[in-house]
Amino acid sequence: MKTETVCADGEGATRRAVEVLKSGGMVAFPTDTVYGVGVLPWDRDAVARLYEAKRRSRDKPIPLLLSDVAQLDRVTVLPPGFSRRFGPMISRLWPGGLTLVLPKAAIVPDEVSPGPTVAVRVPDLPLARELIREAGGALAATSANLSGHLSPVTAREVEEQLGGRIDLILDGGPSRGGVPSTILDCTVSPPVVLRHGAVGEDVLRAFGV
Repeated sequence: MKTETVCADGEGATRRAVEVLKSGGMVAFPTDTVYGVGVLPWDRDAVARLYEAKRRSRDKPIPLLLSDVAQLDRVTVLPPGFSRRFGPMISRLWPGGLTLVLPKAAIVPDEVSPGPTVAVRVPDLPLARELIREAGGALAATSANLSGHLSPVTAREVEEQLGGRIDLILDGGPSRGGVPSTILDCTVSPPVVLRHGAVGEDVLRAFGV
């Protein structure tokens, strides 16, 4: 496979990336944290190829990146009292570097997340949100690296790890964050931080987490 690289500022760049996604391809793109690589979550074959390209264990679910908070009701089943408990935190930290683990909706394929939950996030980068929105509102996306390797923050670093393994790299310059998102499991009480990252514990404590 030859990996195509396009400059995000170029005319038709997002349209080209969406074409690749809708044809079952894998696209790497910058987010507010690190570069991610994504596929349409409803395309089971594309999800399988994503696992293979990253050499990712099939027992590790793939998060969903959402274009906006409105997509949350589409891909998750929000428990009673969720809005009251977590609404202020979401309003403050989304878009941003916080991933939430929630009960998944039936629409989410087991290939994306084989268990009863799914990890979701809205990235704080207009380029990423535009791509996700134009692709349908959600992408199954994870860091654009080989599993176990450092997460890339530039298109060149993506090419070094996944060149020849994915279809397209959308080069939007260096990711400004450089640190993966914080993952918070909201399916247990009290919520549990599964991965420390872009959102610090002091910030979460301010919301009673």
